[in-house]
Amino acid sequence: MAIRNFVASELQIKTWDDIKKYFEELLQRPINSLAGLKKWLKDRSELESVISEDLAWRYVNMTCDTTDQQKVDSYTIFVSEIEPLISPVSNKLDEKVLSSPYKSQLTGPEYEIMFRSIEKNIKIFREENVPILSEIAQESQKYGGIVGKMMVEIDGQEVTLPKASDKLQSTDRNEREDVYRKINKRRLQDADELNTLFNTLISLRNSVGLKAGFGNFRDYMFTAMGRFDYTKEDCFAFHDAVENEVVPLLDTLAEDRKKMLKLSELRPWDLSVDKTGKPALKPFSGGEDLLQKTIKCFDRLDPFLGDCLREMKKMGRFDLESRKGKAPGGYNYPMEETGYPFIFMNATSNFRDMITLLHEGGHAVHSVLTKDLELNSFRGITSETAELASMSMELITMDNWDIFFPDAEDLKRAKRMHLEQIIETLPWVATIDKYQHWIYENPNHRVEQRKTKWNELHSAFTSNVIDWSGLQEFKDNIWQKQLHLYEVPFYYIEYGIAQLGAVAVWKNYKENPTQGLKQYMAALSLGYTKPIKEIYAAAGIRFDFSKKYISELMQFVKTELESL
Repeated sequence: MAIRNFVASELQIKTWDDIKKYFEELLQRPINSLAGLKKWLKDRSELESVISEDLAWRYVNMTCDTTDQQKVDSYTIFVSEIEPLISPVSNKLDEKVLSSPYKSQLTGPEYEIMFRSIEKNIKIFREENVPILSEIAQESQKYGGIVGKMMVEIDGQEVTLPKASDKLQSTDRNEREDVYRKINKRRLQDADELNTLFNTLISLRNSVGLKAGFGNFRDYMFTAMGRFDYTKEDCFAFHDAVENEVVPLLDTLAEDRKKMLKLSELRPWDLSVDKTGKPALKPFSGGEDLLQKTIKCFDRLDPFLGDCLREMKKMGRFDLESRKGKAPGGYNYPMEETGYPFIFMNATSNFRDMITLLHEGGHAVHSVLTKDLELNSFRGITSETAELASMSMELITMDNWDIFFPDAEDLKRAKRMHLEQIIETLPWVATIDKYQHWIYENPNHRVEQRKTKWNELHSAFTSNVIDWSGLQEFKDNIWQKQLHLYEVPFYYIEYGIAQLGAVAVWKNYKENPTQGLKQYMAALSLGYTKPIKEIYAAAGIRFDFSKKYISELMQFVKTELESL
């Protein structure tokens, strides 16, 4: 536990009254010097870090067991009763710091970025939005509860959808089809409920955007997320570049898969099986084995990286295996006060799970590298740099994957699969992002219109080699599996931007491993003390998602694929 200088070490947050006095003290404290302003900022940072970690544990505990009503209630109480009372006071604290005559004496890019973010917070804050944002937080948590209960029967056993999905790698095509249909039929049972929930969220979010003085929720979110380094037009350019430069590669991969599997038509249940007809890769057996192998993989790059995960294990910061009642997905949740994050995922035993822990491990390293930065605003990593950390880790560990795959052929297969998945990821990111732009530009759309738009985008960004005949209802609702749409709107294009950055980091690493790793870690250590473009430059890469750059990086990936 970090040493506290402002907040009582024994503080337990049960109600707003437990923390109210700290906010009042900061509001009332006179700031009479530059040293006084610095002390005030440090005390505010400490208070916000304590509160942030308290909320983090409530969220972690709830997602680890969505069936435990006490854990659900603990999170709900925070977002419905405590957080709404913090927001207005935080806005007053923001106004106080900006009006300080000593503010101009805090120079350097880290303070410029901090003040820019504070100005942004003041710009978007509206008292009347506080209860609506609280309602949104409560509504969005329902998604995990709905999806966490989804189970199907496989081989006489009731299993989670992630566990059932492992069977999509079976070499028995009939088994794959059977499992695919079971999973999607189960999803359809809740499709109406998920559509209703999404309608509620769209309406509430649109209201927030309008009340804050924006034309729509998308424009509000671009400001709220601090997207100072690119615009919605840049996102549209990304969509176009992916459609023109990456989707044709999807068709090439799909044709190759169809040919190698000797199929007259390529169906959605044929996309996960090994195309050489071999059984699914099994990189680990159980969560502990996955963790130990990942630590070894990190150690080979730099023992510091392995130490990050070892320390987290000591602190009980992992929940890795899939089970009934657990929320879907995976995440790395930063712990602002103690510095070591929590990694949550739904591992079964497949290759994607291995990649997920490497990915979340990259986030974890980022948290540890920034934990000693002086203020929480300096540690407030943007999503574009956060995902650069995680996606680069997937790639720069590749030469050490023999830890997971001692067989040389399996190792080659794994590398091929991952590089192909990069080519597949970018179009999916573009689809989800473009879909969100349309949804919030047209907030009053009907479910039927949403379905039409989804199918139009899905067709534009998916290989036309795949045969969807007889599966239209499944296709109509595939988007509902993307939790970001429900829980973290507009957090998705970052994966595309960072995927390009990660390929560039990997390219540098392959050319000079020592320098490549050093630049990668130097960039992560900056936290948010420099603009995104400068952080990317520190990693030795460009913050660029133009058609030309995407084409250049995809050519590199294609060349690497052909060499395997």
